[in-house]
Amino acid sequence: MSQPKNKSKFRLLEMNGGEVRGERPFANNPFQLYLPICPVGYTDAQIDDCVGSRKVYPWRPGTTLALRARFSHEANELVGTAGFGFWNAPFGDPSKPVPTLPQAAWFFFGSPPNDLPLAPNGPGQGWFGATLDATTWRALRIAPLAPAVLLLNQLAPLRRKIWPWVQKQLQISFQPIAPSMTDWHDYKLVWRKNGCQFWVDGRLIHQTPFSPRGPLGFVCWIDNQYMVATSNGRFRWGTIPVTSPQFLEIDNLQIEAI
Repeated sequence: MSQPKNKSKFRLLEMNGGEVRGERPFANNPFQLYLPICPVGYTDAQIDDCVGSRKVYPWRPGTTLALRARFSHEANELVGTAGFGFWNAPFGDPSKPVPTLPQAAWFFFGSPPNDLPLAPNGPGQGWFGATLDATTWRALRIAPLAPAVLLLNQLAPLRRKIWPWVQKQLQISFQPIAPSMTDWHDYKLVWRKNGCQFWVDGRLIHQTPFSPRGPLGFVCWIDNQYMVATSNGRFRWGTIPVTSPQFLEIDNLQIEAI
């Protein structure tokens, strides 16, 4: 694989004690995203190339991301969110929030109380590969129906029938990842126009016909936030105290067009 075309344009975000540790360029050298003890407030360590207008983000379908990664804690101990992949920074960067509808294809971790709209009765948190695109015409056409959908989703039998259809319109797919998060693993995401593949240690763990349209930016981060956005209408967000230092470590980062 070639090195990332934009390796010199990675941006660092370090907030409230969060640190990006390592020697540049990050595509050629291992690096660590580190969070200190943080009893209150938001802390973040991140690299990305989500710079400028979303229209000029550098990655589109026909892209492969590969890297090695490990975490400081297992899923039952890590707090906040973390991961790597492609997204459209739907909330803007943490210092300049400019919201839009989300697109993503990534490896994503969320600890409790994160609760995201995956399966009707499935895990709303954990470590998984996932896709989402709320910007398509199929997604936009159901926006006027949102109040009715949320009302009907209060009833579990109806939610089990309605939510799979909503998932399809939003191109939501996900697959939990079982191997230990504290061990080194090889991760690969293949993003094509006709779908996405997620690989761990050379094994295909998730394949979906869903594919965000892009353009998207690369992001790799660890922070202490949470978001609740469930199929039955619960929505809130905030931060979680970090009671012991935690990190995400990355090696052999490679991105290329295919």
